[in-house]
Amino acid sequence: MVDVGEREQTRREATAQAEIQLPQAVVALSRDGEIFASKGPVFATAIVAGTQAVKRTADLIPFCHPLLLDSIRIACTLEGSLARIECTVACTGRTGVEMEAMTGASVAALTVYDMCKALDLGIEIREVKLVAKSGGRRDFGVQG
Repeated sequence: MVDVGEREQTRREATAQAEIQLPQAVVALSRDGEIFASKGPVFATAIVAGTQAVKRTADLIPFCHPLLLDSIRIACTLEGSLARIECTVACTGRTGVEMEAMTGASVAALTVYDMCKALDLGIEIREVKLVAKSGGRRDFGVQG
């Protein structure tokens, strides 16, 4: 792991996003912004799974520092047949939370896939990307 002991502790925040293209068979199960599959409410379950994943990032990614997190926010939206998951993670520390945000968005997207795959295997997790980060040595994107 990188030695971050000499770095200043600052507020750090990162937002990652995952996009999932859903087949019509899955979209047809949506109402009021949630998808209801046989396993239960898809987005609500994805939020829980993403939150758990954020908290376990250092166990999953070999050289990530374990971090004391201040907040995790995950939102799922459905726009037509495109589901979008946004995961924002914040901490006060010596290293950033980009990997935690991307892990949360990724696992939330995988949860959507898992819960809906019985309906149609044509689900596509299209993109997982960092959309913003602040704090530390360099900022990226627009932090809201």
